[in-house]
Amino acid sequence: MGESGSFKALLIEQDEARKVHASLTLLSPAQLDAGEVLIRVRFSSINYKDALAATGAGKIIRRFPCVGGIDLSGEVVESADSRFKTGDAVIATSYDIGVAHHGGYAEYARIPADWVIPLPSGLDLLEAMALGTAGLTAALGIVRMEDNGLAPGNGPVLVTGASGGVGGLAIDMLARLGYEVAALTGKPEEADSLRRIGAADILLRGEIDFDKVRPLEAARWAGAVDNVGGAILHWVLATMRQDGVVASIGNAADFKLATTVFPFILRGVSLLGIDSGYASMPMRQKAWTRLASDLKPRCLKDFVRVIGFDELPGAFAAFIEGRARGRTVVRILD
Repeated sequence: MGESGSFKALLIEQDEARKVHASLTLLSPAQLDAGEVLIRVRFSSINYKDALAATGAGKIIRRFPCVGGIDLSGEVVESADSRFKTGDAVIATSYDIGVAHHGGYAEYARIPADWVIPLPSGLDLLEAMALGTAGLTAALGIVRMEDNGLAPGNGPVLVTGASGGVGGLAIDMLARLGYEVAALTGKPEEADSLRRIGAADILLRGEIDFDKVRPLEAARWAGAVDNVGGAILHWVLATMRQDGVVASIGNAADFKLATTVFPFILRGVSLLGIDSGYASMPMRQKAWTRLASDLKPRCLKDFVRVIGFDELPGAFAAFIEGRARGRTVVRILD
């Protein structure tokens, strides 16, 4: 902290005209929210949710003012909980962080102990934020699918929204586990990069007429990670193999789903909802342990760019406009 005890933070506020704006400012420790663990934040990341919150493009923030950033990693400075001691390297993601509780876009964060996870062996603080909520979501989807019978020998696995942060990480993770991965993307120019991270087959969204999908189509996929919802998820369900499993993790295209029961009652397909925001701590710890071991992406460093804290306010537009690629990590403190 500075000599006055102040520290830098990106504070999201709403003015009298209900316009949302975010700016770098100085806060004092007394302005932090309640929690048992005070963390010196080293890294955070930018998720689409963070961009929606900071720009007001989505109704994400549940209270104003609020420090943004749903992810953070750093070291414990003070702890009133016996599970954590000064100097411990830790991760905190999702829950109410960055939307109703001051988040990771600050040099210090005070977080409830039940939201904090020790940094697992096999990851450093930067890698943890290169993964962040996106990596946790992908890992939860894969773990849930495997818990429901998915295995590499069952057949190919489809990843929709493959060019996004979650999609790219899911492809890398699945390929590392030995799955044959197909990537569905609306960006033909990303085909080579998707192959580099493990996609064996590239499907272009523009070449599929999602408005003419029958209740059941030719069975293709043993598993699928769906980031987009809507008509694409309907097509995914209609093209699943017998006893296939689908992890629904996003709604980039549409939050509505118009489909039939046929994939479920005639092919035994399972549709699994993945909630990384409030996943139970045992499931969260299981996913992070695997992210530090067999699910750790092989191409993680190639998938990430690191920006400085001062660059953060100008970085959100690329996410809102669909220009962001891979994962963006924010270096909060050196």
